[in-house]
Order: sequence, then C-alpha cells, then structure tokens
Amino acid sequence: MYIDNLKFSLWADFIERDYLDNEFKDLINDGIINGATSNPAIFKNAILNSPAYKEQLASLSALTPKEKYEAVAKYDITKAADILKPLYDAGDDGYVSIEVDPFLCNDADATIKEGKRLFAEIARDNVMIKVPATEAGYKAMQELTASGIPVNATLIFKKEQAISCAEAFARGCERYGKKVDTVISIFVSRVDRALDSILGERGVEVALSGIYNTADIYATIEVMNVPGCRALFASTGVKDDSLPAYYYVDELLAYNSVNTAPIDTIKAFHANGVKQKALPIPQEVIDEHFIKVKNAGIDFEAVLDNQIFDGLEAFKDAFNDILETL
Repeated sequence: MYIDNLKFSLWADFIERDYLDNEFKDLINDGIINGATSNPAIFKNAILNSPAYKEQLASLSALTPKEKYEAVAKYDITKAADILKPLYDAGDDGYVSIEVDPFLCNDADATIKEGKRLFAEIARDNVMIKVPATEAGYKAMQELTASGIPVNATLIFKKEQAISCAEAFARGCERYGKKVDTVISIFVSRVDRALDSILGERGVEVALSGIYNTADIYATIEVMNVPGCRALFASTGVKDDSLPAYYYVDELLAYNSVNTAPIDTIKAFHANGVKQKALPIPQEVIDEHFIKVKNAGIDFEAVLDNQIFDGLEAFKDAFNDILETL
C-alpha cells in the first residue's frame, strides 16, 4: 500500500518494455507503486513509438495483426506480473491489467472467451482482465469472477454502471465460493475537460465535476461492500496547467481505494501531494454543485453518456491503429 492506514494503493497507468526493465522496478522498490494498468491507447503509444518492440515484431511476420498485438502485449503483461509478484504474494496488490479487445464490448460470450483465454495464456494469478462497463460487459464480469479471474471494470462514468459492476462481481464471487479481487475504474478528469470551459463562462466553479461525480460513485461502491471489490480512480492526469499535477490524486485520496495515474502524476504526488484523506465528501456538497451545473443549462447525464461512448470509441480507434500498423 502507498498509505497503509488508508488501504490506499497507487498504480502506474503505463506499460512500455524499457520502462518495465528500469524505472518500473525502482518505483516498486521505493514503495511508490504497487500495481499497474494498461489499455489499448497505452499499448498503441508503446508499440508504435518505442524501438524496444522491433526485434520481437520482426519475428512475428507470419501472424495476423491481432496475434502480433497479443504476443507483444502478453509479453509485457507477463513481465510486469512477474516483477509485481512479490507484492502479490505479500498481499499488497501486485496486479497488472490487460484489456480485452474493445470491439467485443457488446458481445458477452466473445468477451468471456477472450478474457478466459488471455488469463490462461498469461498464466499469472496477479493479472486482472479489464472489461468495459457495458450490458455485455456486466455478464462477462460475472462469468469471469465466477471462474476466479480478477477483473478490472473500466470506463465507469455513472453510478448506475458502478452498481451493475458491483452486482456482477457479487454474483460471481457467490458462484465461485470465495472472494475475487476486483476494481471498478471511475474516470475522472475527462469529465472536467468536457465541462470546465462552459462552466467557467457561466460562473460555476471548475475542476470539481469529475471529483464530485467520482466521490458519489465511490460512496455507493463502499456501501455495497462487495468482497474484494474496490473503487479505482482512473483518468487522473492533469491537462489544465492551473492545477497541480497531482490534483486528481490528492483530491480523491480515500480509504480502501486505488488511484492509477501517469508516471509524472505519481512523481508529483509523491514529492508534493498533501496525502490527507479527502473522501467521503458530504452528499449535500455534491448535490449543491450539480444543481449549479443544471442551472447553468448543462445536462450532466448526457455529458456522461457522451463520455462513455467517446471512451469506447477512443479505445477502438487506438486498437485499430495498432492492427493497421502491424
């Protein structure tokens, strides 16, 4: 744990082969991170921009583009899992996530099949299969956890999504007969980036909508008390230079939670963050803010729906870019 008394974990939202061999190990040894996450956009940047993959890709010429991608991704995820294994053995998270093909987001059976296959082929207990929070995804989450497979539910922007994820995990754990570690990944800063320019023009305080929406969802997850299930705060990098780089880590510091952040954000938080518990936030404070958002003429539910759609499309676009290049 990054902060033991809060059961607060800090994971790196980054995967790249040279980094795994060097800085990743340093961050773990220094007690700064105790897990990692990946997604198609992260692998796109790594595979297409890093020279570390050229030799392996050259040996995979007989494979299809998706087979090439999976070979590269599984290699990196396996390497990360092995590096993190001592933490996992000590009960200190030690998880790394790999996402299923985002084009399967509306096909439960295909998602289940691919999730089980990836977990079996990587063959590491400390790997989480990442599944988007769609109707098909909820079915897959239940089936994967019922098979004892840790799951990272991703692209959560709405409370209803989080509830569906938690219910799926609860049913899966009940079928499995014991606790399975799971996280519900709530996306934060994307909400503020979508709204703040409008809110600022209309006199509503900015850089709060993502925080308050996330705090509301976190409280719901905690009340449900699903064994092994935690809120994970994602999309916590800062794009607004007026905010501290560690803003979305400090402002969401919470008991029994995870924050997965870019490396620069993690370093800034470690060096300068206040590191005091920030959640829960009183419900009346949250409600008051969203009344102001509504009075400013903004349909917040529609904004969140757009973010869910855009997030899925972004993962599909990144995955497609990888396949086209390979």
